[in-house]
Amino acid sequence: MIRALLFSAIFFAIDQISKWAILERLNLDELGIYEVFHPYLVFSMGWNKGINFGLFSDSPDIMRWVLIALPVIVSLALLNWSRQFGGRWAAILIGMVIGGALGNAVDRVRFGAVVDFLNMSCCGVRNPYVFNIADIFVFVGLIGLALFSERLTKRA
Repeated sequence: MIRALLFSAIFFAIDQISKWAILERLNLDELGIYEVFHPYLVFSMGWNKGINFGLFSDSPDIMRWVLIALPVIVSLALLNWSRQFGGRWAAILIGMVIGGALGNAVDRVRFGAVVDFLNMSCCGVRNPYVFNIADIFVFVGLIGLALFSERLTKRA
């Protein structure tokens, strides 16, 4: 559990530092868009008040607090679940989910919305959506847990 907590803190810090750099150093909220390597990587400012892909963005303000409480509750449950694992990989995957989920929850507390800024398109397909590092952590962590949870080292 301590390892999962440590990795959670690392992934949370990476997410928050990336958002700080985007807002405070690059001033993307003022620029709006910054083409890093068009169309493969574009920084495009997005404030997501809803859930994935902006769903429920127009919901009442109570939804904001639900979207803050839910990742905290899920993170606590995952942290508790992590006690059954002994290996590093379980701690990394669980830490990714917790760090990313809490990173987005902190955005909702600070800004009232999640800071999204990554847009990636390829091969003639234009992706209209933006996401952030925390979303990547949550996605990779959950996929890893779903695919490999039976192979992770369990405590005796």
